[in-house]
Amino acid sequence: MTSLDRAFDELRFGSQRTLNLRALQPTALQAKQLAERWLREQQVLGADEALVITGRGNNSADGYSPVRETIVSLLPSLRRRNVIAGYAEHTPGSFVVTFAPVKALFETPRRRREKPAPVPRPPSLDGLDEETVRQLRDLAIMSLSVLGVNSPTREHLEDEMLRQFAVLSAALPEGTDREALLQQAMLRAAEEYEAG
Repeated sequence: MTSLDRAFDELRFGSQRTLNLRALQPTALQAKQLAERWLREQQVLGADEALVITGRGNNSADGYSPVRETIVSLLPSLRRRNVIAGYAEHTPGSFVVTFAPVKALFETPRRRREKPAPVPRPPSLDGLDEETVRQLRDLAIMSLSVLGVNSPTREHLEDEMLRQFAVLSAALPEGTDREALLQQAMLRAAEEYEAG
């Protein structure tokens, strides 16, 4: 890759939407965990596309890159789980991914052979700000309406609120104002529901 190509990639993706696994040199397992967590965060934060740099394996034994092969097998799984909408090889050592809408996370069927991502399920939403709870309630009503439940019981509504909270909060990055990011993600999902 030429320095001009790198400059175009920096302009297109920036450092915020680039995951450079080649520079981090993780094991294949570490790369899979890091990439999945990072791609989920990017989706919830509203990125349209991102660049994942794996390297080609030129400095590996036999020119084989275990990190690249792990990412190649991870991307179809993330597409099935509605984290990404698609991916394409950008260069022999990198991939461009496009993200699925946030609301698609609530529509993901679980496959038996894939382990579900660990999702924290709080006993209640008592610790959240009133505005966050209101947004969760509105989003749950929209989601249930799409499923044909126009007059949900209180129990159904609370279950849907907890489910949505768990799915979205699992994708939020640590160490930031998670509640503000949660509100942004819910707003994005609500806009996606309203857009059709």
